[in-house]
Amino acid sequence: MSAHTAVRRLDLGWFVRPGTETADGQPRVEPALGYLVAHQGELLLFDTGIGAADPETDAHYRPYRRPLQEALAAAGTSPAEIALVVNCHLHFDHIGGNPLFPATPIMVQAAEMALVRAGKHTPDALVGFPGARYEELSGEAEIRPGVWIVPTPGHTAGHQSLVVGQPDGTVVLAGQTHASASDFAAARLAVTAVGQGAVPPLPPPDSWPARLLEFDPRRVLFAHDASVWEPIG
Repeated sequence: MSAHTAVRRLDLGWFVRPGTETADGQPRVEPALGYLVAHQGELLLFDTGIGAADPETDAHYRPYRRPLQEALAAAGTSPAEIALVVNCHLHFDHIGGNPLFPATPIMVQAAEMALVRAGKHTPDALVGFPGARYEELSGEAEIRPGVWIVPTPGHTAGHQSLVVGQPDGTVVLAGQTHASASDFAAARLAVTAVGQGAVPPLPPPDSWPARLLEFDPRRVLFAHDASVWEPIG
């Protein structure tokens, strides 16, 4: 395995988002994406796919699950080689493969674990599996040299993103901060517009996009959109 830093996208299946949850009222098929990060001789995994849910949830989203083992094998690795797992949040469509990692550290925000403990946030078996080893963070942390976890609350109170420094520019694994790369692009341009003195009304600002932009990202990737955001200039 190379000692250089690299990010590889993993196809972990798809689901059908019903029209009641989309902007145009039409159903939309969305991917479930994970990301494999090779960094200084070890492998990190960001999100683990769609887990087993109750019959009502399956009927609502009609998911197709690609086994994480299969996706990792296609990338030339296996669960046993993963040194660290990071979940953007703990909904069932991001943690399906977590039970494959007994004793492997899984990094989450304390605010997200609080939602789990309060109940009805996610299937218990996907979080409380035998050997589960969650490491709770309260805010931002550099978990490896050049690799940061940054809180990005919104979709859930404990949502987080992973920032990965690379020789050709920083990559942000944004999870479900936005439904799409174009939504992120609009938020990015809103920051530019404010900075250039645009006259209101303007979109309300969020503190976390500004923090992510301080890393000067060259690519931003998402959990449910295969498109990639890149700077305009």
